[in-house]
Amino acid sequence: MTRDGLVSIVMVTYNSADWLDSSIGTIGRGAVDVPCEVIVVDNASADDSVRQLQTRFPDVKLIVNPVNEGFARAVNRGAATAEGDWILLLNPDTEVAEGAIDALVTFAQTNPGHGIYGGRTVTPVGDVDPSSCWGLPSVWSTACFGLGLSTAFKKSLVFDPESLGRWQRDSVREVGFVSGSLLLVPREVWKELGGFDERFFVYGEDADLGARAHALGYRPIVTPNATIVHAVGASSTRVNKLVLLFAGKATYADTHFHGIGRPLSKVMLQSGVGIRALLSSVSKRETGWAGAWQRRREWRNGFPLQDQC
Repeated sequence: MTRDGLVSIVMVTYNSADWLDSSIGTIGRGAVDVPCEVIVVDNASADDSVRQLQTRFPDVKLIVNPVNEGFARAVNRGAATAEGDWILLLNPDTEVAEGAIDALVTFAQTNPGHGIYGGRTVTPVGDVDPSSCWGLPSVWSTACFGLGLSTAFKKSLVFDPESLGRWQRDSVREVGFVSGSLLLVPREVWKELGGFDERFFVYGEDADLGARAHALGYRPIVTPNATIVHAVGASSTRVNKLVLLFAGKATYADTHFHGIGRPLSKVMLQSGVGIRALLSSVSKRETGWAGAWQRRREWRNGFPLQDQC
């Protein structure tokens, strides 16, 4: 049974103890006018996350997984217990700006039919973080990555289309997909979409959700009036993040590309990582690309990885 107007905030933690005060602790200032419940799914953290949640945030509905099930499955597990009309995904390495949740829910209520709603993300120093939303991946955008064009012509709408160009996320706009770091969806739409595809361990599940939403006629949209501060990827090392990220991209290609586009995209993913690994070797900069290239056998066929990071 749902509770009218309630927002069910679902958060997945994995060794997130250092961030809980700044994430859960700022929800109250972000949701002044809308009632919320907070559901946290912990993916077998090895740090102090669970104890902190139990002692500092006793009102949180806590689910403790004995093993790391991955982001998509953990979100689905949390959403299955939600009692609200709305499901809001929020990362543990975020801070919610004043009135952000109120603004996002109000925006969704006054703009029905879009299915998925997002906001604006900034870095801890106040710079715009474009990762709040992206254009949907395509065979073309993957080829641009594989040929190095998306780096050579960064933020080009032609050669780097997933970036959405130089748009600063400072206006209302329909997008390909909304990042899972701040994603609001009506409960009924979430059920219609079937939640996240659990083949995506972490990364790619939000792009897949956006693609499936578009296929059903929804038009994901963002508003700049709902803002969070996001310490992107705080729980992952650079190489591990790239391995998981490209496993997600390979899984997306398997799921949404057809014909020659599917194997071509996988070749382009490897080519793009290889080019960037070579450039980082020449420049002697530690960027993580060399490690991702060395571990390409782990990610080039998508999830599941042999050993999750």
